[in-house]
Amino acid sequence: MTDRLTMQDPRTQYPQPPFPRQPQPVPGLAAEMDPKPDHGETSYVGAGKLKGRKALITGGDSGVGRAAAIAYAREGADVAISYLATEQSDADEVVKLIEAEGRTAVALPGDITDESWCRELVSQARAALGGLDILVINAGRQQNREDISKVTSDDFDKTMKTNLYAMHWITQAAVPHLPAGASVITTASIQAYEPSAILLDYATTKAGIVAYTKALAKQLLDKGIRANVVAPGPFWTALQASGGQPPEAVEKFGSESQYGRPGQPVELSAVYVLLASQEASFINGEVYGVTGGAGVA
Repeated sequence: MTDRLTMQDPRTQYPQPPFPRQPQPVPGLAAEMDPKPDHGETSYVGAGKLKGRKALITGGDSGVGRAAAIAYAREGADVAISYLATEQSDADEVVKLIEAEGRTAVALPGDITDESWCRELVSQARAALGGLDILVINAGRQQNREDISKVTSDDFDKTMKTNLYAMHWITQAAVPHLPAGASVITTASIQAYEPSAILLDYATTKAGIVAYTKALAKQLLDKGIRANVVAPGPFWTALQASGGQPPEAVEKFGSESQYGRPGQPVELSAVYVLLASQEASFINGEVYGVTGGAGVA
């Protein structure tokens, strides 16, 4: 693969569909995907923009969270990642990548649909890192359902707790300990603006994330803390292969974007770095769309 920082046609910079059919059980593993996602393992180059910072990233084992974790470490931050215990093999790879940069890596397996664990993981992250000044709320649940009749109460409850309740519990626990200059970054989706028929509950939570973060940003600025949203479009992550899309849709995933391909997680890294860094000092309550040309409204 060509160096991603070398000028080239972005439409052909990364793999294009068709992809092999590859259904996985929830929550899915990046290591089992074909082609493998690029989280920046060999392609992200840091420049010290987050030197000395201390970050907690939920869903940091794969996908967007993994890309942010790698980038933050290469920018000089110590990083704690939360993830499900079944994702340990992916998380182990991230820990090694963080430590390879000479940074502290903290692994925090647990279920964020449990309020007590959400509060405990913040406490453990703070203790292990010696503080906390970047909070990335990224972990999400996405399961396609062909019709409203198929969205069970259990589905709705799990999606709401993973995507919305956990965001609130973790942020609520973290905010009293964040210093002025800290940054909160949430992960929404183009689904907040252009919801797919098969992602009824997921799209609802992503719209909620946008509203919650915009309101939070107004509160936190009184403390000198910024809060912003990243809204990705179609990105090649284990979320898609583990029920986020029907198996046949995974084979052509990203083909409907203007690029004709899905984004790779590393293509979000620079946005997460910017919003965490002091370079974004005048950016607050904003939604950064990274959608392959589809935009956000």
